[in-house]
Amino acid sequence: MDQLLSLVICTLLLLKSAEGVAVPITYVQSAVAKGAVCLDGSPPAYHFDKGFEGGIDNWIVHFEGGGWCNNATTCLDRVNTRLGSSKKMDTTLSFSGFFSSGKKFNPDFYNWNRIKVRYCDGSSFTGDVEAVDPKTNLHYRGGRIFVAVIEDLLAKGMKNAKNAILSGCSAGGLTSILQCDRFKTLLPAAAKVKCVSDAGYFINVKSVSGSQHIEQFYSQVVQTHGSAKNLPSSCTSRLPAGLCFFPENVAAQIRTPIFFVNAAYDSWQIKNILAPGVADPHGTWRNCKLDITKCSSTQLNTMQGFRTDFLKAISGISNSPSKGAFIDGCYAHCQTGIQETWMRNDSPVLAKTTIAKAVGDWYYERRTFHEIDCPYPCNPTCHNRIFE
Repeated sequence: MDQLLSLVICTLLLLKSAEGVAVPITYVQSAVAKGAVCLDGSPPAYHFDKGFEGGIDNWIVHFEGGGWCNNATTCLDRVNTRLGSSKKMDTTLSFSGFFSSGKKFNPDFYNWNRIKVRYCDGSSFTGDVEAVDPKTNLHYRGGRIFVAVIEDLLAKGMKNAKNAILSGCSAGGLTSILQCDRFKTLLPAAAKVKCVSDAGYFINVKSVSGSQHIEQFYSQVVQTHGSAKNLPSSCTSRLPAGLCFFPENVAAQIRTPIFFVNAAYDSWQIKNILAPGVADPHGTWRNCKLDITKCSSTQLNTMQGFRTDFLKAISGISNSPSKGAFIDGCYAHCQTGIQETWMRNDSPVLAKTTIAKAVGDWYYERRTFHEIDCPYPCNPTCHNRIFE
């Protein structure tokens, strides 16, 4: 009986560490004086799980996602949610996958300092408008939050970093692309610094109705938040600032090593760039967007076209050995922070390699990794998202 009980406890502990550890919130009060605040003026926040053993001088700073707001109306919609106010954020977050502290679940990074920065500015941490409209009390200060959070972490020991990774998922994955070189300049010169973008490679394609939906939307985001000054000058010197929100226009010029994890059929992009509601008034794409197995042959053809466009948009990075890529043929979005897609016995693989192994091999320079999957539905290891 005792043996059975200890087996049950052991199994539960394993499950618990796979599911992740609850990490408490830290409010960056010192940021308020710098005007580095959420949309509602509240302080920014992060969750910090401290490194241990050999990882105490190694840091992962991960920026959370959650779309964007492109004008005062859509930004006001966020003010009473966690995406616009730290007053509305959960006070604990679960850390698993890339953020797990279990060696079995995250062998290359388990003992690093792991930080998840909460997203409350609506601009992928690029905005900086000094004026606050008294009518709305909206603060467009995402770029200031980025710097204030890094400064706070430097003071908490990151100034001694030997290894550091800037990462992010979705809108935060875009942050890790747009702010990659800036992150490097803020870290100690001797540190080995790299970036990882998970589902952050948003592409500039027309919607199914033929409209330039995402191009117009990004242009409005950059305009509303005053983002131009925080976008890479290698892009803004030759293109309108709104186009410099697209990774395809900045990625090739990034000097710091960077790794891209992305689904070629990114479910967020299919739902919001290719077939957003405004481009599909009769809802013909509705079931397909919720579950790829419900797509008609015509819709699948359109999605194969999206994959072709995606591969073309990311082709600019292929000849650089410091840039890595894991582009799977799955219907998914954000695959590093979830144990089942990061590293498990049934996780997605490319060239017989999990995402965890690919990122670890690339970071530690055990080997380069640049793999592009065959078209859907050829990869049986995919975890294709099904939406409610």
